[in-house]
Amino acid sequence: MSHGGKLAARALKAAGVECVFTLSGGHVMAIYDGCIDEGIRVVDVRHEQAAVHAADAWARLNPGRVGVAILTAGPGVTDGVTGVANAWRANSPILVFGGQAPFNNLRRGGLQEMDHVSLMRPITKYSDACFETHRIAEYVEAAIRTAVSGVPGPAFLEIPMDVLGAPVDLDTAPMPRFRDYRVRNAADPASIEAAVALLGAAERPMLMAGTALKWSEGADALRRFVEATGIPTYCNGMGRGMLSMRHPQFFNRSRKHALGRADLVVLAGTPLDFRMKFGDAIPADAKIVQLDLDEALVGANRSVDVGLVGNLGATLDRLTEALDRAGVQLDVADHAAELRAIEDDLDAELAAQLDSDETPIDPLRLCREIADAIDDDMIVIGDGGDIVAQASKVIRVPENGAWMDPGPLGTLGVGMPFALAAQVAH
Repeated sequence: MSHGGKLAARALKAAGVECVFTLSGGHVMAIYDGCIDEGIRVVDVRHEQAAVHAADAWARLNPGRVGVAILTAGPGVTDGVTGVANAWRANSPILVFGGQAPFNNLRRGGLQEMDHVSLMRPITKYSDACFETHRIAEYVEAAIRTAVSGVPGPAFLEIPMDVLGAPVDLDTAPMPRFRDYRVRNAADPASIEAAVALLGAAERPMLMAGTALKWSEGADALRRFVEATGIPTYCNGMGRGMLSMRHPQFFNRSRKHALGRADLVVLAGTPLDFRMKFGDAIPADAKIVQLDLDEALVGANRSVDVGLVGNLGATLDRLTEALDRAGVQLDVADHAAELRAIEDDLDAELAAQLDSDETPIDPLRLCREIADAIDDDMIVIGDGGDIVAQASKVIRVPENGAWMDPGPLGTLGVGMPFALAAQVAH
């Protein structure tokens, strides 16, 4: 006989989890015991928000796998809420374990007892509690499946300390089969053909690559598509780095001009949220082709002409193949040259700030000094809101590394826990 914490750790091992982030607490100690047996590294931090941010970063650096944070009951869980909310807006697949007072004293006012499940429900894809020790692995699998499938996001699983510590036979306890839960299929052929027709008629198209393209692992497919079409491409959110900033089809500074004149906008995982003025950044008469992982996101805030639901990389490859079969070739060289000239002019305008000697230091001078020190194997982390926007104008995403920032929640303080997770991951 063993105990429930070891069953939880065995389920994590079966899911491919290599490390967990935590601030140790008595309610969840049994899981650490299991992690030691399973060879899962336990990384202890000094604030639960940092543990969740680190799990968020781990997931971003290991597509297809969850980042895991383990939080003790009461203030342990509440301290982690901001990290969960940040992962919720950033679409990061994480599993957060929450401790709880003993189940046999539930609703009697146990130490640090509170309703964690209800607290987490609005900012997670999955929020539940397990009250049967032999079912722990079943709940872990359900939480991870929900976190990773479709549009990724956080899952929260509460296990009371007496349930975690109760005896269980590891040889007979159910252990579900963990598999790759991610969306793999491309969009339907009829929608692909409709998008090809719009692409063939476009004179001033542009593409915006966002977070869902990262979770689709679609970088190579994006490169093939933009090379086949010549379409000017901009990257935002976790889409940064999906197309090399050295690529001739990559554009960075001229997005506002491109949007203002576009007759076709391809949104590859870029939602029409505040960053796109809820759709109003696109001209009213422009056509929109939107690719995303979930039908519910297509057409949110503004109707689109063609919705392509599925794995974004697979869908871009189908689009490239369909354009080739139809003999469609986009004539956008003059359009791209105009945008490149605008980029060059904007680069020249920034030059004075990049080399400014003013005090306090000009933010762009700071970013330029950082950019000069970055090589292609680094992981670059932007901690904050305004400085991230400034840095994205100057700092190139490394070719072999990564760029990470909080995401649309704009949480301050992700820098150190993101860096901790990056170091552990590499």
